Amino acid sequence: MTVDTSSAGDAGVGAGAEHLAVAAAVAAGESVLSRRFGSAITLVAPEDLAGSGPATVVRARVVSSSFALPRTLVIKHYPERPEAGADPFAQEAVSYQLFTALAPDERMCPELLAHDGRDRVLVLEDLGRTPTLEDKLYARDSRAAERALLSWARSLGRLHASTAGREADFNALLRRLGGPAKSEPGDVDELCARVPSVIQERLGIPTPDAVRTQVAEALEQSRSAGFRAFSPVELSPDNNLVTGEGVRFLDFEYGRVRSALVDAAHLRLPFASWPDALALPAGMSEAMIAAWRAEVVGVWPAFADDEVLAGHLTTSELLRVWLITGEELGRLDLSHHAAPVSREAALVTWWRDLAKHAGYVRMTAVSEFAARVAAALAARLGPHADLAFYPAFR
Repeated sequence: MTVDTSSAGDAGVGAGAEHLAVAAAVAAGESVLSRRFGSAITLVAPEDLAGSGPATVVRARVVSSSFALPRTLVIKHYPERPEAGADPFAQEAVSYQLFTALAPDERMCPELLAHDGRDRVLVLEDLGRTPTLEDKLYARDSRAAERALLSWARSLGRLHASTAGREADFNALLRRLGGPAKSEPGDVDELCARVPSVIQERLGIPTPDAVRTQVAEALEQSRSAGFRAFSPVELSPDNNLVTGEGVRFLDFEYGRVRSALVDAAHLRLPFASWPDALALPAGMSEAMIAAWRAEVVGVWPAFADDEVLAGHLTTSELLRVWLITGEELGRLDLSHHAAPVSREAALVTWWRDLAKHAGYVRMTAVSEFAARVAAALAARLGPHADLAFYPAFR
C-alpha cells in the first residue's frame, strides 16, 4: 500500500500513519486467525478504537469464515517491541490467557480468541458499544452510577478471588512469551524515602519516625506473599465496560500478580491514580468495600473480621496517598486557591480521609500527621479545596 503525502500537511501525514496502522492490525488479525483455525478468515470495516497505550486497537467485522466466530472482533496490535523493560504485549497476552482458562462466570474480561507472539497481536471478543464506568460517573443518573460502582467492586473482588494462588501459572505463561515476571517498579523505595523531604520543603512539616515506620510496614505489606492475586494495575474508569453481566476490565498492558490490597486501596481512594479522579458521596466507599469483601472472603477468611480488614485497607491507603504525594506534591502550585476538580484538591481530601480512617484503627501517629498535612494544604489552597463529586452525584 502506498500513501501519497507529498502535498499533505501534518494532519494528512498523521491520518496516513493511522490508516497504515489500522491496516497492519487487520492484516495481523487475519493472519493469526487463519493459522488458529486453518482456513482463510477475512476482516472488513475496521474501526479505529483509538487505544491510549502502545497498541493499535481496531474493531472489525468477520465476513468469511467457516467457524462459529463472533460477527465482530477486537484486534490489539503491538508493532513495536520495547528496547528494554517489560513488554506490554507479553503482559497483556498472558493476562488474557490466564482469564480465558477460567470458567466464563469467573472471566472478568473479554475472551481471548487468538494471539501470536511473532505478529504481536491479540484477537479478543468484542463486548460491543457498551458504556464505560467513566460514562456512568459523568452522566446525570446517580442510581446508575451507584450500580456501576458496586458492580465494579464486585468484579474486582471476583477477579482477585479467581486468580488467587495463580501466580506460578501467570509467571510460567509470561516466560513462554519471553518476558520476565514484572515486579514492583524499582524506584518505589526511592520515592517512599523522598516523600518526607518533599513534605518538609513544601509544607514545613517534619515526618515523625513513627510515621516513617508505618510507611515501611505498608510497603512491606504490599510485597508480602499474602493476599496475592492478579491486578490490571491500570484501575481507571475508562478501562472498564459496564455490561449486562457486570463490569468487565480492559487493557492489561501492565497486568501482573501483586497484593490485592494495593488494588483495594482504590475502594478508599476511588481511581486515585487516574488524573481525573474525583470524589464519591458518603457511604459509597463503604458499600464498595462490602461488595469487594463478599467476593474475596471465601478465599481470604481473615477479611471476615472488620478490624483486620480495616487495618489492612488503611495501611494500603497510607501507601497510596504517600506515593501520590511523592509523585505530585513537588510540582503542584500551592500559591493560589485550588479548584475543586484539581489534583491539589484531591490531595487535601485524600490526606483528610486518611487522618479519619487511621484514627478509626488507632494508627494515632499517622492520623495526627495526616491531619497536619491536610490542614497545611488547605491553608494554602483556600476554602474550596475539597475534591468535587463526580457529576453523577452532584
